[in-house]
Amino acid sequence: MKKKGKSGKFSVSKAVKANARARVGQPKPSRVLVTTPKTGRAAKHKRKVDELIVAES
Repeated sequence: MKKKGKSGKFSVSKAVKANARARVGQPKPSRVLVTTPKTGRAAKHKRKVDELIVAES
């Protein structure tokens, strides 16, 4: 029979996190919120000459 290999190195931080998950439960998945507002598609195009003249008047 083949011998069983060594298990991985013990990590204190992983043990602490596993203990916390067992007591409190898994944290809810969260999204990273974007702080900069998204600009609309119109902002990606230059304004037309007619629109510039009307805006100045």
